[in-house]
Amino acid sequence: MFGSGTAPEPVDLAPLHAKIGQLALENDFLESRANQVWALDTTYIRMARGYAS
Repeated sequence: MFGSGTAPEPVDLAPLHAKIGQLALENDFLESRANQVWALDTTYIRMARGYAS
């Protein structure tokens, strides 16, 4: 109906899974670093305003 009737070639998903895993690790790392910076920033602001930490 849509072509010659042959099946498409199989796709190797291992490289795609590896890339997804790498990106997930990078996102986790960047999220944790952003949270650390936010925590330090809010601590600094509280100290600058004279609030107890």
